[in-house]
Formats: sequence, C-alpha cells, structure tokens
Amino acid sequence: MRGRYFDNAATSWPKPSAVQREMGRYLRRIGGNPGRSGHFRSVEAGKTILRTRTAIAEFFGACDPERMVFTKNATEALNTVIKGILKAGDHAVCTSMEHNSVMRPLSELREKGVSFDVVEANAAGIIDPAALLCALRPDTKLIVVTHASNVTGAINDIEKVVRGARERGVCVLVDAAQSAGVVPIDVEKTGIDFLAFSGHKGLLGPQGTGALYIGNGLLLSPLITGGTGSLSDREIQPEFFPDRYESGTPNTVGIAGLYRGVCHIRDLGLDKVLEHDGRLLEILLNELSTEKRVKCYGPLKRGKQTGVLSLNIEGLSPSEVGGILDAEYGIQSRIGLHCAPRAHRTIGTFPDGTVRLSWGVFTKERDALFTARAIRRICHRGE
Repeated sequence: MRGRYFDNAATSWPKPSAVQREMGRYLRRIGGNPGRSGHFRSVEAGKTILRTRTAIAEFFGACDPERMVFTKNATEALNTVIKGILKAGDHAVCTSMEHNSVMRPLSELREKGVSFDVVEANAAGIIDPAALLCALRPDTKLIVVTHASNVTGAINDIEKVVRGARERGVCVLVDAAQSAGVVPIDVEKTGIDFLAFSGHKGLLGPQGTGALYIGNGLLLSPLITGGTGSLSDREIQPEFFPDRYESGTPNTVGIAGLYRGVCHIRDLGLDKVLEHDGRLLEILLNELSTEKRVKCYGPLKRGKQTGVLSLNIEGLSPSEVGGILDAEYGIQSRIGLHCAPRAHRTIGTFPDGTVRLSWGVFTKERDALFTARAIRRICHRGE
C-alpha cells in the first residue's frame, strides 16, 4: 500500500532531492567545525553557514543577515526571546491559539514574577488584533502571536498587531513555525521585532534547524552562553551578532540542507504554494461536505488558512480515526492535542483533540481525494 503523508505541520516530508544531496555533499567533502579553525574544512563550513544565513535573510526581507540567528528549532527561538526580554515585574500578552512552546515558558516565568494575559481567539482560531491590543498595560513588554495555528491553520493579521504594538511601544514576537515557507513574510516592511521559525516544516529543511530574527536595535539576554570561536581570550559572551546567540557547534550539515530547502521554496514561489494549499483544502471540504458525522474546524476558507484541516467523526475518537487511516489506508495524520491544549479549548475539542490532516508542496490532488474518500468510508462502516 502506498503511504499518503498528511503530517506536514509536524515536519515536511519528503524533502527535496537537492536537500538530501547537499547534506551528503557536506558530510563527504567538508565536515569541519565553522569558525573554530583556520584550515579549509573549517573555512568551507563557515561559508556554508553564511550562505544559508544570507539566503534566509533575503527570503524574509531582513536587510542585515547577521540578525538572523540559527537555532535548533522554533521552540528554542521562542524561548530565547521570551526568557531574554521578560523580567520580574514585566507583563506579556499572548493568544489562546499558542503552542506549548509559548505557553510553557510563559508559565515558567510566571513563577519568577512575570505576568501574562491570554486573549481568546474565535471558534475558528482567528485572533482579533484589536482585542489583543486592548489587553496591553503600561508594564507590557511583549506580545506573542502565532502567525498560523498548528491546530486549525488559521492565518492571523500580524501586520495590524505589529502596527498597533509599535504605536504603544511594545515588542512583538511572531511564531512563524507554521507559516514560514507557506505565507509571505517581510520582517522589514511589516516591522516585526522578533520572528521565530523552524526549518523542517514549510522551508523543507531537515529536523534540528530553525532561526530567530532579531530586529534592528534590539538586544536580548542569550538563552545559552559558551564557545563561539570568537573573542576566545575572554570569559564573557560576545555582544555582537550573531555570535551572542550562537554558542556551541552548530548543526552545519542541517543548515547546509536548509539552504537547498529555502531555495526550493523560493524558486517555486509562495504564490504557487498558497494556490496548491487552497486547492487541496477545497477538495477535502467539497468531498466531506455531505457527511453529517464529520465536523471540520477552522476558517474553512481558501486563503484564510494554511494547508491544515482538523476534523472529527461523530461517535469515534481521534485516535480511533487516525488508527484506521494509518492501518487500513496508509494515511499518516496527527491525532490529539498537537501540543496546543488551550487552542483545543478555544475550538471546543478539548480533551480529545482532533484528527489533523496537513499537506505540503509534494502532496498530490489525488492524495487529498483518496484521503477524503477514506474518511467517508469510515463514516459508513457497518452500514
């Protein structure tokens, strides 16, 4: 049975062949530790890092590539900002659609004197920017907002959020784990202060890669300190970018692969990605529209969500549906709470969660049609 992969919101698969070749090439021909030695392998490794950093900066409209800091994932990037900017007595605002990568560090800081408020999204998972801005207080230092929900795919209007926050002197951290490589983002034009994203989802890179954009004039306490290959005569962390935030040996082979992933999406064009995502969403919704037992969650509208559709079948748990899809139809989905329990409370699916279907650039229309019809057959089992 040919497998059909519908778990791209967790990690994209398959990866472009160019990503696989580039990682193999790096391991075979380079393999050095960047910035630590003067020999050619170390120098070439450093060039690999610089090439990817420059490509990512250009992709997201960042004028200064050095302010694009590599992390191992979006979670590390989010933690770097949340823990690097908020101190005892500070206040933060987030949304009810945030991933635990936001909720857990904020909850941890609450025990250290930081307060935060959670603004509720609507039942589709969309945030009202005005409501978010109304929650600001004189001591608010940070707004954290997901660009696209990992549960419903709902795309939020971050431009309005950033514009309103700027007028009030509050920084905005955008979680772009689900939107990077899927929805256009220009950090300079939008005025985003911090952008956190992973490399292994929409950007088609390998796992263990991610990055954090830190806006001009902004400085954070680093999450990790240690060896950077620079200023090695001193026992204090360098102040300059990107070394201040990149301690330890980086995942250079992964970063090499990420470069090819970004190039693939850049060459394909985000307009085609959005068109493809919208077309598959329409196929699924049209095929499932007549099934009274199927309930879908989210905006359920082309252009309003990424390639994500959460659903449930009345009378069956998400785990039952996901198990049948996998065992009988070879369809790999994601079931449960998706590390976002508050989001599921918002859309009314807590504590069981949903079956999440998430597709990518390599998913075919026939795969969406096959999957929708499999769900329909599950609805009529035993009739």
